[in-house]
Amino acid sequence: MTTKETASIGAFEFLSGESVPNFEIAYETYGDFTGDNAVLVCHALTGSAHVARRPDSGGQTAGQARAWWGDVVGPGKAIDTTEYYVICANVPGSCYGTTGPASENPETGEPYGTDYPPVTVGDWTRAQRRLLDALGVGRLHAVIGGSVGGMNVLDWLRRFPDDVERAGAVATAARLDAQCLALDTIARRAITGDPNWNGGHYYGGPGPEEGLARARQIGHIMYLSKASMGRKFGRRSAGREAVREEPPDPAAAFFPYREVESYLDYQADKFTDRFDANSYLYLTRAMDDFDLAAGYESDADALAAFEGELLLLSFTGDWHFTVDQAESLAGACREAAVDIAHHVVESDHGHDAFLVEPEKVGPPLSNLLEEGLAGRAITDTVPESDEQTEFAPVHTSLFSE
Repeated sequence: MTTKETASIGAFEFLSGESVPNFEIAYETYGDFTGDNAVLVCHALTGSAHVARRPDSGGQTAGQARAWWGDVVGPGKAIDTTEYYVICANVPGSCYGTTGPASENPETGEPYGTDYPPVTVGDWTRAQRRLLDALGVGRLHAVIGGSVGGMNVLDWLRRFPDDVERAGAVATAARLDAQCLALDTIARRAITGDPNWNGGHYYGGPGPEEGLARARQIGHIMYLSKASMGRKFGRRSAGREAVREEPPDPAAAFFPYREVESYLDYQADKFTDRFDANSYLYLTRAMDDFDLAAGYESDADALAAFEGELLLLSFTGDWHFTVDQAESLAGACREAAVDIAHHVVESDHGHDAFLVEPEKVGPPLSNLLEEGLAGRAITDTVPESDEQTEFAPVHTSLFSE
């Protein structure tokens, strides 16, 4: 059984203090609810509620080309929708059905644009909690998410620790580092520097497609590793069938149009057709703002109230959310006596590994749901016998100082 719905949760006050009346949340559910089998899946930056394939969707929903985790969530998959009641909700600030910058402001009859309230990851969590209340879901069997969706998971553990039995935070960290903050800043300035951005009030006219395209290209570079880019593109020239953007100057036409350029242009064109530039601004700011320790003495203090089990998955080729960052988070969990396992996946795909390698992501997540951290597919960087004595990781080559 699957549903694709939009729920009105009434007035919603953001953590900034600003409110939106008649707030709507787009969500999808899969499977049947038995009272104790609910699994909330939190999507990544530009994802939607369409986490799994649906028989009635034709593979598409709200402009998104396909189910973004269809090889991990579904009947017989790692997150088995014949066993669990899976919910995925589009987050506030996005453009896939939940009230966002492109939605109509009832006070003006025009799209909110940049009059939409500032959004934080905490607002995502609070909106999800309101949705679950409306659906009659109390305590979650699990909450699982990747990338900034993993930050969403961590926020659940500090904000509603009693509402979660098990958690899976995939390819994520307690906060972004300075390099990622810098790249996100450049991406946003590409959008706001586009003459068509018009202060965020571009609806009904030409939008900042060039700026959004450049922002997405920066993002794609962040999602791939140096090794995967070298293997996929190298320095090869694009084929004759490749359509090149108009060279910016006559001299540029002398030089080859490379495969990596063609790939970035293709991805940018696809993205500008399906995503809203203001949403990209709002969601990247929410990600950049997230700091697990904010309002607490430390990461350990932020997670100390959580009494369930937490699985961290990190990927060796991911420089966006690194293995070292995940191990630091795991150390904070151990300090707080949180039942934790940090499962390191060998991969050179980069940050996108959690989306493109279901054969590596699926087994530990399946074990988490079925057996908890005792599952045989789950490993940890600290042997069980050492957890109470020292926090030195086993994979010393990955975490050497």
